[in-house]
Amino acid sequence: MAEIFMAGDIRNGTTFEMDNSVYRVTEFQHVKPGKGAAFVRTKLKNVITGSALEKTFNPSEKLQGAEIEKKNMQYLYNDGELYHFMDNKTYEQIPLNKEDLGDTLKYLKENMDVTILSFKGKVFTVEPPTFVELEVTYTEPGFAGNTAGAGQTKPAEVETGHSIHVPLFINTGDVIKIDTRTDEYMERI
Repeated sequence: MAEIFMAGDIRNGTTFEMDNSVYRVTEFQHVKPGKGAAFVRTKLKNVITGSALEKTFNPSEKLQGAEIEKKNMQYLYNDGELYHFMDNKTYEQIPLNKEDLGDTLKYLKENMDVTILSFKGKVFTVEPPTFVELEVTYTEPGFAGNTAGAGQTKPAEVETGHSIHVPLFINTGDVIKIDTRTDEYMERI
């Protein structure tokens, strides 16, 4: 059972149960007005649905902490409908559907390690590694020595089917590093 804590102890990343849902604090501010009682202004994200909400708490208000289970798992394969993952410690396998994966699907390739977050057995987030290396399967040809358009980009499709903007010198067959937090090209490998 997760601990009960005071709203005055809220920090970014804190997770707690409220109104039969689980919320993660994305921003908080402790406010002490000249007149009246202090309060905590927060921006919250529902970890199950992804919806955002702003809420104000009394610092002495009690909140029920939420126990979020975090597991490192390896993506094994897709059978057409489900994506199968294996726990790196117990070798237990779990199937997830496309909706459970969200944006992670853009970067997912076999044998990749991911972090799976769940609450009371229900998976709500699959986090890919911060950086992934993927092969470019199609892009328009670049031009050698084309420096006139420094900073210019072109679309490229990677092996997962995802499209990303890359510099003009990137060609089909190149392996590129992508930052999954920002969905941006980092470098050619």
